[in-house]
Amino acid sequence: MALDTPRATARVAKLPIHPILVPFPIVCFVGALLTDLAYWRTADMMWADFSAWLLAAGVVLGWLAALAGLFDFMGDRLIREQAPAWPHALGNIIALLLATLNLLVHTRDAWTSVVPWGLVLSAAVVLILVFTGWMGRSMVYRHSEGVMAHD
Repeated sequence: MALDTPRATARVAKLPIHPILVPFPIVCFVGALLTDLAYWRTADMMWADFSAWLLAAGVVLGWLAALAGLFDFMGDRLIREQAPAWPHALGNIIALLLATLNLLVHTRDAWTSVVPWGLVLSAAVVLILVFTGWMGRSMVYRHSEGVMAHD
């Protein structure tokens, strides 16, 4: 096994935790954007409720994924030395802080929870996640971060 490839510090049964967790908040935040758009177009309270629940689940799971990512980031200097690691980490922190703020915005009554700031924050989070996802993909496919070497 090559010792010069970055390895995830946070693992369960040799599987890195961060890439296992990240799809869940991503789906929740994209779903929140879609349900915000549906509420904006229909004013049906159900969509605002869905947005609030998706944001709550996404924020909780996002902070768990962020902790696992932080352990990986701090646990191996080879990860910190990769150029995409810094924009990936900082972008995800910004996205998670905006999503947390969005969750607080969504605690208001339906119309003011979505229009305009809930919708703007949901769109901003998804746009940031597109960028940070690209950076994360670059770390895996170009720099072999979290890839297990075969004997």
